[in-house]
Amino acid sequence: MTRSILVWHRDDLRTVDNAALSAAAADGDPAPVFVFDPRYYGERSLACDARLRFLHECLDDLDRQYRDRGSTLALRHGDPLDVLRSLLEAGAVDEIYCNRSTTARYGREVAETVRSWDAVRTFSDDGIRRTDERHRDGTVAVDTREGWGDGGERSVLWQDHCEAYFETDPAERPETLPDNPVESTTSVEAIEERYDVAPEKTDVPRGGTMAGNERLSAFCDRISEYPGVVSPPAAAAERSSRLSPYLAFGALSVRQVYQAVEAAPECRGRSMYRSRLFWNRHYMQKLADWPGWTDRAVNPVLRGLFRDEHDPELVTAWKEGRTGFPMVDAAMRALVETGYINFRMRAMVASVFHYVLREWWRRGADFMYRHLVDADAAINYTQWQSQCNLTGVHPVRIYDPAKQVREYDPDGEFVREYVPELAPFPDEHLAKPEKAPLSVQAEAGVRIGEDYPRPVIDFERRAAETRAQYADLVDRAEEALSDPRVRRRGSFSNRRREVGGEGDESDIDEATSGGQSSLDEF
Repeated sequence: MTRSILVWHRDDLRTVDNAALSAAAADGDPAPVFVFDPRYYGERSLACDARLRFLHECLDDLDRQYRDRGSTLALRHGDPLDVLRSLLEAGAVDEIYCNRSTTARYGREVAETVRSWDAVRTFSDDGIRRTDERHRDGTVAVDTREGWGDGGERSVLWQDHCEAYFETDPAERPETLPDNPVESTTSVEAIEERYDVAPEKTDVPRGGTMAGNERLSAFCDRISEYPGVVSPPAAAAERSSRLSPYLAFGALSVRQVYQAVEAAPECRGRSMYRSRLFWNRHYMQKLADWPGWTDRAVNPVLRGLFRDEHDPELVTAWKEGRTGFPMVDAAMRALVETGYINFRMRAMVASVFHYVLREWWRRGADFMYRHLVDADAAINYTQWQSQCNLTGVHPVRIYDPAKQVREYDPDGEFVREYVPELAPFPDEHLAKPEKAPLSVQAEAGVRIGEDYPRPVIDFERRAAETRAQYADLVDRAEEALSDPRVRRRGSFSNRRREVGGEGDESDIDEATSGGQSSLDEF
């Protein structure tokens, strides 16, 4: 008798390059299922309505893919553990196949519980190394970067392991499928009504594999432009790939994107984007090595830094885009209004939040995660910790918002779009409007301090204080890194310590540098 195999979809919302689905089709009759978890909805959720709508559009598209092959996507609502267990116990399915997911907090608890069941088989076809050899705090007990073991795949260096994943043929998609024996007990429409999902964000891309493929194809056609559009925030919003939400939900696999980009004409943009896809796996590996990235500082010496210096008014000004630093305010308003800002703006607002406002990083990281349509725990939280140097290996990189305006928004396109009260200001005064002469303010009809706030904090003084405080901690932080467990926690391996001038931001975003000609950094 043919086995009925439940394919549990989570962040793999596609039928192409889906190892669990491919294996289920080879071993029996796939029964694809998605479970709406109440924990991801409502006021306590860290998912904005625009991200939920994007998810729902991905599910509609996934159901279309299954219907094209003779099946359907069954939708259920409830605690995933209860839903999946009940389907097994009722005999609706014989087994569960699912792809491994790299996450943390509640999502990881659910995934690990399901993985422990006898009737569950998991697949790790994503370039990430996973091991159950861990210390009690969740840190891997082996070095996933250098390879381990006496031979075989485990002794291969991580960069070679990851490159092999990218170059391997994608998992085969079944052309036809049998009817799904699991029936839906809810619908996307019912879930949206139940939880009042009503997105207010604008310019959000449509979810789903079809929309993702269209965006991927268009980006490959213009990939030569990538080096010039990745850092300026206005250009990035319009002309960069904008594929990140499709990768976060698995509407496209990272391997699909890599292979499509590799097929594009050779150019600097292609090599830069290829590098970015390796960085995507690099940060995913970090969270796989230690799920604590989302909650506490990697380096124990830096744990809780600024937590007791909380100023609710400063945090509110940062969230609402009223700091008096135009580039920060434009970026934060863009984040809240559209669910997207580019890498440089994410790094800048994180830098200002932690180093200048001197606020505990988790408050800012959670706020950003909630509003990003492309939110990915492995990217968001590892980047926040790296930008805030809570690792003890990164430089104290304090982004100067005025410099960002001058270099990446010199004509004020981005600032004027999201901070319209400064629209009449001349370009030369947009970086530091508080320095504009009263005559300029009068001519523009904008009074700084009334129509637009003065800086809520003295940037130079706060930056100097923070550099001094980190300098006092540097010896202890480096000493902590001599503990192999701390190094594995950060997934650092034997990577050399990064250095950076007097602590100003680098001129090149590490995740978009075109200078990486090999994978030795990883």
